Amino acid sequence: MAYKTAGKIAAELLKEWNIDHIYGMPGDSINELINELRHEKNSLRFIQVRHEETAALAAAADAKLTGKIGVCLSIAGPGAVHLLNGLYDAKADGVPVLAITGQVASNEIGRDMFQEIGLERMFENVSVFNQQVHSAEALPDLLNQAIRTAYSQKGVAVLSVSDDLFAEKIKRKPAYTSALYIDGGLQPKKSQLLQCAQLINQAKQPVILAGKGMKSAGDELLEFADKAAAPIIITLPAKGVVPDRHPYVLGNLGHIGTKPASEAMEECDLLIMLGTSFPYRDYLPEDTPAIQLDADPAKIGKRYPVTAGLVCDAKTGLAELTKTIERKTNRSFLESCTEYMNKWRYHIEKDEQKATDPLKPQQVIARLQDAVADDAVLSVDVGNVTVWMARHFDMADQDFLISSWLGTMGCGLPGAIAAKLSHPERQAVAVCGDGGFSMSMHDFPTAVKYDLPIVIVILNNQNLGMIQYEQQEKGHIEFATKLENVDYAKFAEACGGKGFSVKKHEELIPALKNAFKSQTAAVIDVAIEDEPPLPGKISYTQAASFSKYMLKKFVEKKELDLPPLKKSLRRLF
Repeated sequence: MAYKTAGKIAAELLKEWNIDHIYGMPGDSINELINELRHEKNSLRFIQVRHEETAALAAAADAKLTGKIGVCLSIAGPGAVHLLNGLYDAKADGVPVLAITGQVASNEIGRDMFQEIGLERMFENVSVFNQQVHSAEALPDLLNQAIRTAYSQKGVAVLSVSDDLFAEKIKRKPAYTSALYIDGGLQPKKSQLLQCAQLINQAKQPVILAGKGMKSAGDELLEFADKAAAPIIITLPAKGVVPDRHPYVLGNLGHIGTKPASEAMEECDLLIMLGTSFPYRDYLPEDTPAIQLDADPAKIGKRYPVTAGLVCDAKTGLAELTKTIERKTNRSFLESCTEYMNKWRYHIEKDEQKATDPLKPQQVIARLQDAVADDAVLSVDVGNVTVWMARHFDMADQDFLISSWLGTMGCGLPGAIAAKLSHPERQAVAVCGDGGFSMSMHDFPTAVKYDLPIVIVILNNQNLGMIQYEQQEKGHIEFATKLENVDYAKFAEACGGKGFSVKKHEELIPALKNAFKSQTAAVIDVAIEDEPPLPGKISYTQAASFSKYMLKKFVEKKELDLPPLKKSLRRLF
């Protein structure tokens, strides 16, 4: 009987788990596994990135977009360390990711060898499964267990494997485990349904806060909102769950959100949280009764003192709740919210339709919306660009990728790469600030290398705009936020892609058209006005702090305008 190596069996198991690509960089502590992946390259594609952080961020984006586990690979030591940011992003956003890391030779572990670090301790906080593999025969079972745990607990699984183990042949029969995970939908309990229904029936001004847990239940969400006569506010990671232009939708909440959403939240007499554990307590009511639906019982009441909870699958549970409640005949609150939102949209559309030089970010987002396909994937970086996209891009059937909970800059490009690999037939667009793009621009050549015709739109204000605004919001004068400009269009050309530089409004639409017609990765570098991303509704504290900043700025300018001290003293004498 011809026995297979542990690396060969691992590659075959990954394919059994319906995994068709892996992100990573080769190196000396994973060379045996890389060799096995070379033999499987037609069915298990290895995507060589320039930095392991990109590998982990792309794997997390895969999982967010498809629901399937994302996979990344690194060497021991420095490579494994580089994975951490992307793995924490996956942990924070609750998606399944598998990280396979190399380790020094099995007979050298613990002897302080070159590139040896304590991987199990390092990955302990980020993972739901974290094992050092001690024998070749244990690898297949641990691999199955790792993937199954990542799926069931919606988190990161890590396997650290000495490369020599991948080369060993496995003689053991039979297999102890299988490459199978069954996800059972949780049915709602009757008592929970009745308690929630009673609160909804009694409410005069209910408001829905819908999170990413509703991504598979968009139709059910709209049916429920209609019967309950409740407007819908969407959390950032749930953007696109229902169309932004639906009359019941009030946009996002919080700093990135709209004024109608903030005011509806202030006026509601029942908060209905569906598939979200919203972290920003200041934007929620002080003591309003609340209902929370979630598949994870640990999330119920975790960040808001709820009155009743419903532990169930989003799609099934919400459909059952809709059947249980009464249809509201008094729809005045919903209608007033819709009317207010229409007025808000009219107000912000005036800014979008202006033609100014330099361009304003709102104008760029509006033209981008006109250019993209209805089923495009938008991978949005973190910073001011997040606010502009959340507020000014109206999702239809597109998908929205973001590092929502960790909020790591540099996620835009890896997300677009992942989107194009997972859905090659769809447009993949990264929308980045110049600060965010410059954190991961080293992997633009990866998109070129693998013939991924993604489009990257850079809102370039030569500044860390969000950080500058945060400093101002605290009443401080901005410091260390200016960025030296890079010609990102020329950079794209130097990497073998297409580059378009936009400095005037009349150049924007032709650049978008040409970029989307490109058969390779393209960058559109758009010079924009440095505009602060003001909240939809400004609080008194924010206004007071900003006034303090303006006063400091005024005083500093006056001090700079004073003549030098020695000249002033001469005048005195």
